[in-house]
Amino acid sequence: VLVSPMVLAGCDGGALRVGFVGAGMMAGAMIRGLVKTGSCAAEHICASDVYQPCIDALATELGVRGATSNQEVAGFADLLVIAVKPQMVQQVCFEIVEGAASKPKAPIVVSIAAGVTLTSLSEWLDESYRVMLGALGSAFKVKEVDLDAVTGLSGSGPAYVFQFIEALSDGGVRAGLTRPVATALAAKTVRGAATMVLETGKHPGELKDQVTSPGGTTIAGVHALEQGGMRAAVMNAVVSATERSRELGRK
Repeated sequence: VLVSPMVLAGCDGGALRVGFVGAGMMAGAMIRGLVKTGSCAAEHICASDVYQPCIDALATELGVRGATSNQEVAGFADLLVIAVKPQMVQQVCFEIVEGAASKPKAPIVVSIAAGVTLTSLSEWLDESYRVMLGALGSAFKVKEVDLDAVTGLSGSGPAYVFQFIEALSDGGVRAGLTRPVATALAAKTVRGAATMVLETGKHPGELKDQVTSPGGTTIAGVHALEQGGMRAAVMNAVVSATERSRELGRK
């Protein structure tokens, strides 16, 4: 998780206090990013979750504060991240309003719940709340109608990449490498390729062509991937996840 320290400075210059309602995998990654980059001190982070071991693990690992209720988190935070399942968001919003009722200023609310629209959040919270989706990390301005596609690509994307890394590792093992070596090589290869795309600004197809020699090993591997339908499978995964996000938003 990439975080700008400037984002987490309060309007009065003091440290912004960040609350998380939900402390699962996504929220945990965000909390680790905040603490490990030095963007927010652990004592300025508070989290709640229906599954207490999640809170205990983060408190032990990072020293963040665990809360016994969502209302407690709302009362603590200047910036509040909703990181629960979509069907739980409405109830969570009611609890946020209840918990922050005595505060002079309502917290900024950031939702990472799939399929939940800004309109719904604004209805469930009152007019004193500011609803944002890009207070942490890299932010891209997209139409709200496209947020389900963002979920299908970026929100669900890590799982696709994990599968690809696993498949690369399996291939390495099949070719004779040990599992630790194969997995490390696979992960570092994906990281290096992603860095090249981001740093050069070149189209991925152009970068692929630059490392693909006529009649060489790489084009033989690319040919096998095309025969296996990898490109279509990945595209279908994004579309399926996008459609599921839309379904969740309608419930």
